[in-house]
Amino acid sequence: MDFKEYPDREMLALSLADRIASQLAQHLRGNDRATLCVPGGTSPAPVFETLSGADLDWSRVTVVLGDERWVDGDHKRSNSRLLRRHLLKDKAAAADYIDLYTGDASPDLATEGLAARLVSHLPLTVVLLGMGNDMHTASLFPGADHLEAAMAPDAAPVMAIRAEGAEEPRITLTRPVLADALNIHVLIMGPEKREALDRAQKSDPMDAPIRAFLDQATVHWAE
Repeated sequence: MDFKEYPDREMLALSLADRIASQLAQHLRGNDRATLCVPGGTSPAPVFETLSGADLDWSRVTVVLGDERWVDGDHKRSNSRLLRRHLLKDKAAAADYIDLYTGDASPDLATEGLAARLVSHLPLTVVLLGMGNDMHTASLFPGADHLEAAMAPDAAPVMAIRAEGAEEPRITLTRPVLADALNIHVLIMGPEKREALDRAQKSDPMDAPIRAFLDQATVHWAE
């Protein structure tokens, strides 16, 4: 694990956005397309605001969320809604976007079609992960109903998952898809997340799913 501490959150956002843009640009110099996987929530919004204006050939970049709540894209808890507001605009508006919410009655009905669409974009070029205080990442929650299957080396690329405390059913990319990314970043902020990271490093991935990605990751933290 490469741990980077920043003097403040603004510097973190600017530096991380520049790092992601550079990795995407480098990949595009030798490949037709690149794929960027990002988290939901409000924490990465400042990173997205900067990244949206990056001087990239965004028409050759595919963006996908690491997970999504099973709600309509206009719902206040939709990760897609936040992504459209903060990333998929300005120059990044030209990117192709794979929306994990399909409108099916449940996420279980959408996994096969999403997996078929996602497979041509693997391995992911850059993955940005968040982490909850419970050490979950994406929708890989400790104690979730299908966590063991989603963390297995032969897991399907996309799985439906439900967990106590997660208000809605979720759909998530699985451990092998996320872990096989060419570049992995973890974004955390504040003392509680720093403490959770320290706990995760000493934990089993089934108890702290973020642990499965830390060895290959660069962790970005600011107070």
